[in-house]
Amino acid sequence: MAFGTQDETDEVMNEINMTPLVDVMLVLLIIFIITVPVMKQATNIELPRANNQPLDAKPETVRLGVDAAGTYYWNEARIDDRQLALMLKTAAAKVPQPELHIRGDKDVRYERVAQAMAAAQQAGLKKIGFITEPKAQ
Repeated sequence: MAFGTQDETDEVMNEINMTPLVDVMLVLLIIFIITVPVMKQATNIELPRANNQPLDAKPETVRLGVDAAGTYYWNEARIDDRQLALMLKTAAAKVPQPELHIRGDKDVRYERVAQAMAAAQQAGLKKIGFITEPKAQ
């Protein structure tokens, strides 16, 4: 044995050791071979059937107008106070109940609009709204 000399076995390896890579690939291949048939097995399930009919119809909208003189208009048709109460009761009996949109003239007395709201409440209407116009800039 000579000190200070290099053996031929101390050379740097220029090749990758493929044995661990092949081992890992074989293990993965075995795992996939075992799990793929298990994943393809399906269970029969009876799913519920659905139809595409609308479940709830949208309620109609009734427009009640009050002009500056205090005259009522039911969907643009002129009516008097007695007809208003009768038409509100008829609308309240419908299923689904229509929405009442009140459009009051800016010059009408508030009393006429309040009478229409009170009549709608007594008739049993639940959805009452007001129609306004945006203020001009």
